[in-house]
Amino acid sequence: MSEEPGASEELGSRLKAYEGRAAAVAGVGRDPVNLPMIRHWCEAMGDTSPAYVGPDAIAPPTMLQAWIMGGLSGHEGRTDAYDELLALLDEAGCTSVVATDCEQEYVRPLRPGDEVTFDTVIESVSERKTTKLGAGYFVTTRTDIRVGPDLAGTHRFRILKYAPARRAPKPTARRPRPVVNRDNAGFWQGVERHRLLIQRCTDCATLRFPWLPGCNTCGCPDWDTVEASGEGTVHSYVVMHHPPFPAFAPPYAVALIELAEGVRMISNVVGTPYDKVRIGMPVRLEFQSYDEELVLPVFRTLEDAA
Repeated sequence: MSEEPGASEELGSRLKAYEGRAAAVAGVGRDPVNLPMIRHWCEAMGDTSPAYVGPDAIAPPTMLQAWIMGGLSGHEGRTDAYDELLALLDEAGCTSVVATDCEQEYVRPLRPGDEVTFDTVIESVSERKTTKLGAGYFVTTRTDIRVGPDLAGTHRFRILKYAPARRAPKPTARRPRPVVNRDNAGFWQGVERHRLLIQRCTDCATLRFPWLPGCNTCGCPDWDTVEASGEGTVHSYVVMHHPPFPAFAPPYAVALIELAEGVRMISNVVGTPYDKVRIGMPVRLEFQSYDEELVLPVFRTLEDAA
């Protein structure tokens, strides 16, 4: 957000005019203070205080805001002033928002059956601030919560309305390098030569993958290799959505491929959208170069390979 000094001062004056204006008048909590909500809160927070159970229970003080939240439908007591303030900030390019902090003061405990009312005022709008997120304005509201005429507590809530800072594009990340050790070095040497090698026990002829220092079937430490034909099927798969990893663009499918030789390996199915991968899909091996150093065995459906 780039503003001329005069424009910035004019916007600041317009924003300051909203200080002291009501954002909600005579709002009413959607539910009375009640034991089920107290129980759910305590379970979520892991709070086992005896003060919050039994016939003389009180509500945890930190639940103060919970009793005044309007949900998706909002509150009937809300005024136009707060919406006007946010719209003015949107017009100035401050289209993003993040809650930054809240501050609560507790005057009296709330008990099951209490019906709360509240009034909210726009307490302050800051000068234009520059943050790592971007430049914008801090807006603080103060809500007074009452039971009948008695003040139960005060809730201050602060947000930052800002224009997102432009970020330099991140350099393209390299794919992670495989961990090569003395037990699997032969496999990766084969991949470099575009050969998919499977270990075979020289005693009982059991094939195994991934590579291991000894046979799981008979315990023999001696082995040789056979080269996979490259034919296989998708035995199972998952679709990765989150968390994102550098060099990977979710969503993408990670498949467990059953080779024609009977062993299984984890790889990617390339050339096919993630939502088109299916269990039992026939695939064929190919080797894909990701950079000048990294070659990986991947699989392509027979339709794409044709």
